[in-house]
Amino acid sequence: MAGDRSDSGRGEGEREAHGDAGIARAVAALRAGSLVILPTETVYGLGADAANPAAVAAIYEAKGRPRFNPLISHVADIAAAERLAIFDDRAHRLAAAFWPGPLTLVLPIRPDTPVCDLARAGLETVALRAPAHPVAQALLRAFGGPVVAPSANRSGRPSPTTFVDAVEETGVSAAAALEGGPCRVGLESTVVALLDQPRLLRPGAVTRAEIEVVIGPLAEAQDDAKRSPGRLTRHYSPEAPVRLNVEAPELGEAYLAFGPTAVVGNVLNLSPTADPREAAANLFAYLRAADRTRPTAIAVAPIPPDGLGEAINDRLNRAAGYIG
Repeated sequence: MAGDRSDSGRGEGEREAHGDAGIARAVAALRAGSLVILPTETVYGLGADAANPAAVAAIYEAKGRPRFNPLISHVADIAAAERLAIFDDRAHRLAAAFWPGPLTLVLPIRPDTPVCDLARAGLETVALRAPAHPVAQALLRAFGGPVVAPSANRSGRPSPTTFVDAVEETGVSAAAALEGGPCRVGLESTVVALLDQPRLLRPGAVTRAEIEVVIGPLAEAQDDAKRSPGRLTRHYSPEAPVRLNVEAPELGEAYLAFGPTAVVGNVLNLSPTADPREAAANLFAYLRAADRTRPTAIAVAPIPPDGLGEAINDRLNRAAGYIG
């Protein structure tokens, strides 16, 4: 499937397919030090060659992202990841269980890692993920090196989970854009640091319980939080203020419901059946859709914190301006 690549600054642009020709154009752009929009199963990313400091700097500029916030390097598989970082038994077990998929591992770098200092925010660790989306996989295998790809939104905004939203946010900065349909997961990856005791730095689609089955108990982020993206106090935020745990919205507010609701009006239901996975997949797209109605605020129904609800509430707390 191909998608129109256009924005208010360019008008009608070229069409990028995710077939061989589209992948070849994207690879050429990466090798030239340019930026590429690419789909993953979590959110759309704005990608650059992780070994090219100038290209990485262009991502920070396009997103308006603080430079102390590290980026995730995406690779095709475990073999590619082991050329960048030191894997212990815990890392091998987690990669075997959840890669390719929505899990990022923060590991000590190899002395000769090609991931540049700017991409790592000057840290001696690197965040690695092997995405499951077939278009991302095809791009990574064709490029042959690590690709940093933070979400393709301006910093602090809701992450894009559709091609149209990604291009609207940062398409003007990208030399190529690959469409891969709506993102299946809809939340950024879970981030786990394996430096001493395992720590959950950011909850995501791979839940705490699923990880603990593989490697045992997870400690909280503490000082290692700086090693993960998405940890800013205000993050994923629409223009309208966000109110949480609201049973009924006030006049002028948009409402994100969860489960059966009697509320009418400007209402989007994250999941009419109260399914956390459906809610996660819809979260960012519905925050954007609600924001486009110019409400006085976006009120969000309570969502239980169990399982995937931990990650959903983490994103909502940050959208509302809480550390969470």
